[in-house]
Amino acid sequence: MPIDLKIVGQEIQPLDYTYETRDTILYALGIGAGTDPAELKFVYENDLQAIPTFGVIPPFPALMGIAALEGLDINWAMLLHGEQYLELHKAIPVQGKLTSYPKIAAVYDKGKGALIEIDVTTKDSKGETVFTNKVGAFIRGEGGFGGEKGPDPGHEPPDREPDRVVAMQTLPQQAMLYRLMGDFNPLHIDPGFAAMGGFPRPILHGLCSFGFAGRAVLREYCGNDPARFRAIKVRFSRHVFPGETIVTEMWEEGADKIVFRSKTAERGDYCLTNAAVWLNR
Repeated sequence: MPIDLKIVGQEIQPLDYTYETRDTILYALGIGAGTDPAELKFVYENDLQAIPTFGVIPPFPALMGIAALEGLDINWAMLLHGEQYLELHKAIPVQGKLTSYPKIAAVYDKGKGALIEIDVTTKDSKGETVFTNKVGAFIRGEGGFGGEKGPDPGHEPPDREPDRVVAMQTLPQQAMLYRLMGDFNPLHIDPGFAAMGGFPRPILHGLCSFGFAGRAVLREYCGNDPARFRAIKVRFSRHVFPGETIVTEMWEEGADKIVFRSKTAERGDYCLTNAAVWLNR
């Protein structure tokens, strides 16, 4: 089997991430922030605050870091970012140095592919945990090995109209901005490369769509206060083209949980599903 289950529990080399306030601002711009005056604190260095979903940036290289593990003999062109969970443990510093500690948490047999889950704990210079991530790397064509299927994705919307709906248009150059945060996959900028992947033009990064949806919930249920935003989980279902409008539908489930899903207004395809945000009340 190309994926040796002995990789479960293996640690990946720690990842250092040093950044300045300009990087915090660039991330906010990369996910469309700044059009609402209430978001000025995310794009202006005076009293700057980090948008909660910035927490996916420092550990992102862990997704590719699995390539260095023994026990993985796969076609890396078949790797997709399948799922993402982010939990905040304290306010994200707007600048400084963070260190992420990834390890392989599980390998699941999804039939058409294998899902490799990577747990990442990110700490500040004092050794305190700032946030944790669970990254799901889906390897197409590597399923069917008889392993555990894993838990259902869950977080299905209730059978009623959404409590709130927010539409946010992306820029035609949105992926060009977002890639400056470190994801330089040519799929998001090179038309020829996108065509080889079966797309008529470059597509938006999944984590950029994730950021747009996070902004929608942050605005509607947290009053743009990052301290009220505790965690977010999504499944990446379909692609978004830069310039399209991301429509996020939200349902209140209890006092501290918002179930949501996001689609493109232009094509009606759901790009984020089985998604939820947990709040600090």
